[in-house]
Amino acid sequence: MRWTLSLMLLFALSLTTNMMATVAEDTLAQNFTEHSWVFVNGYMDESRILQTQSGFSGQKIILGTRGSGMATRTIDSEVYRDSNMDEASLTISADYDYKPYSPPLTQGDLKNALCAKNYQVGSVYSETYYIDKDLIKDTTIYQNDNMSVYQISSEIQGTAKIGTRVQKNADTVPSYMMHGTYVGYAQIRSETIVGNSSVLTLPCP
Repeated sequence: MRWTLSLMLLFALSLTTNMMATVAEDTLAQNFTEHSWVFVNGYMDESRILQTQSGFSGQKIILGTRGSGMATRTIDSEVYRDSNMDEASLTISADYDYKPYSPPLTQGDLKNALCAKNYQVGSVYSETYYIDKDLIKDTTIYQNDNMSVYQISSEIQGTAKIGTRVQKNADTVPSYMMHGTYVGYAQIRSETIVGNSSVLTLPCP
């Protein structure tokens, strides 16, 4: 009887330890990497928020750009967090040339929209295009229970709205929030990879 009771206590202790480890793991922010290039001749309004923890803990990066003219910019960003590391990084290279821009008085009736969600990983991507003249796009999406890959290659004369959010679950902070509006002539090239494995071992799609 003593052996049975001891084994039951040992099993309960092991189960509690495993549950605590799972809960601790689930509170870590989701990892992602982003490579983005945009050219706009018209108007743009975009913002990014990167973070690893809530409140005044962890790493925070906020970037925003808004205005009219001609713009070319490249962004590489990344969040990685595990039990030993807590890091966020962003590199931007940009050329902004201001000039006034007046959008068309009417918007075209032709519209193209897409939304993809991965509840297992905690990622959502959306793109919406209001086409004034033409749209050439090549969007590739891959999702499974471990990762999400979003690849965008678009050229538009009109309005493009792009949005991405990465948040593992309700107990974690959104590690990445991005929204961009591009009006006029725009080229958009972007790749975002989301997954809780090391950014050094995520496969190239």
